[in-house]
Amino acid sequence: MATTAIYHKILLAYSGGLDTTTIIPWLKENYPQAEIIAYCANVGQLTAEESDAMQLRAKSTGATKLIVEDLTEVFITEYVYPTLKAHAIYEGEYLLGTSMARPLIGKRLAEVAVAEGADAICHGATGKGNDQVRFELAFKAFAPHLPIIAPWRIWDIASRDDAMAYLHERGIHLPFRVEQSYSRDENIWHLSHEGLDLENPAQAPDYPHILQLTTVLEQTPNEAEIVAIGFEQGVPTHVNGKKLDPISLLKTLNALGSKHGVGLVDMVENRLVGMKSRGVYETPGGALLYKAHAQLEHLCLDRATYSYKQQIALQFAQMTYNGDWFSPLREALSAFVDSTQTVVTGEVKLKLYKGNIIPAGTTSPYSLYDEDLASFATGDLFNHADAAGFINLYGLSTQVRALKAQKRQALVGV
Repeated sequence: MATTAIYHKILLAYSGGLDTTTIIPWLKENYPQAEIIAYCANVGQLTAEESDAMQLRAKSTGATKLIVEDLTEVFITEYVYPTLKAHAIYEGEYLLGTSMARPLIGKRLAEVAVAEGADAICHGATGKGNDQVRFELAFKAFAPHLPIIAPWRIWDIASRDDAMAYLHERGIHLPFRVEQSYSRDENIWHLSHEGLDLENPAQAPDYPHILQLTTVLEQTPNEAEIVAIGFEQGVPTHVNGKKLDPISLLKTLNALGSKHGVGLVDMVENRLVGMKSRGVYETPGGALLYKAHAQLEHLCLDRATYSYKQQIALQFAQMTYNGDWFSPLREALSAFVDSTQTVVTGEVKLKLYKGNIIPAGTTSPYSLYDEDLASFATGDLFNHADAAGFINLYGLSTQVRALKAQKRQALVGV
């Protein structure tokens, strides 16, 4: 690739994986005047040892420095919780793990680029993926003046095999194996897998080979386990009666969910760019939170609010998936959602068994469930005879339409 732009300092979104590791020497070769600064947002995927290893990897391949920033709690409280409260799920199955994290990472990349005096931002998202949109919308929101370099859209490397060959040709030998070079994204909420054998939707995933968080179903315990999750205004706060900070709470639920094989999704989804892709998602703790949150909303929200909130959930999920997190509409939707969550307080018990999440009882001081009213016995608030008048009025338009149809048929018959 012949480059005409001259940059003096480029900030690279760096994960330490194959793609972004390949990008550093590529940038050095194609923008020889530029200093390369790598930035990694830790949203729960890094241990201290992994962070140290990334420092060595980034510098050994040409970066001046690697900035690692721990955003785990911010990710949970400012991105995961609003999405959970909205009960947003993309296409019925995907709990938006990558989609929620990318806006935060993109925002911090833009802010760090400005603080470091960079004159360009680079990311490793592919031209076929959703992440390029999510990153670049965040860049446009927080550093609209900076140009964007997206190597996958312009270089000659066509596959992950090519990327490995590119590194090897330059004497860079890293612990990446072709048979394990899935495209993965991990944070404290989930772990996703794409590529290799998963690109054939007719082929069942080799779960013992793929999974890194979730226990394979055949190896899960033969005894069920009950977990109680407490919420305050839609936000999870307790596990089994113990109040936990956001990181500890999610880690605890991840461990419980993983143990029993829950939260595993294999789906073919519609990408924003117009193609279908297949992914395997591990979201053990997230699956528990979504199930518990749903049970509490069923108990505490009135019918009209619950019905309208379901529509909001679809819109919220679509916008999050598409990278529209920083739009005025998404913020307005969150304001509506927050207003509905003032009564979503209580405790939900779930039974975990062999990949299943089974409701085991829900309590709330804001419960709208009235046992006397719901029973078949006639109570003070409900007179069975009133139902006849209600049905007559509710069905009036149906009845009128049918009577008019009968009259038209009679006229035609005449």
